[in-house]
Amino acid sequence: MWMEIDLQSDVPIYTQLVDQLIEGIASEQLKPGDPLPSVRSLAADLGINLHTVNKAYQILKQDGFLQVHRKQGVVVQPGGMPGADAAFRAKLAKGIRPLAAEAAVRGMTEEEFAEQSAAVYRQLMSKGEDAK
Repeated sequence: MWMEIDLQSDVPIYTQLVDQLIEGIASEQLKPGDPLPSVRSLAADLGINLHTVNKAYQILKQDGFLQVHRKQGVVVQPGGMPGADAAFRAKLAKGIRPLAAEAAVRGMTEEEFAEQSAAVYRQLMSKGEDAK
């Protein structure tokens, strides 16, 4: 699997897993219906605790990105991804707020901030085009 965990990061490992799996789905490295490694297998491959992987999988299941079946294992949601509802928009605003504040303090204009955000979005989406 293409995931990399930074054990020295201040970002919790389960959050790194969640973020990287969502990025994999967005860039289409992971497609609807694709199987994921079992909790034990991924934990062993990454050298981390299986409870950490389980926590990440459960968050992604709760958020509608994964399905977990006793017999089939873990698969990327085959029926489509969750939409950008009000709860997600609130989460996005909360997450982007500190970055916007820092950008303002550092002297970035609103336009520069918006362009940087758009560039990151385009880069992520271009990974999906490369994977096709």
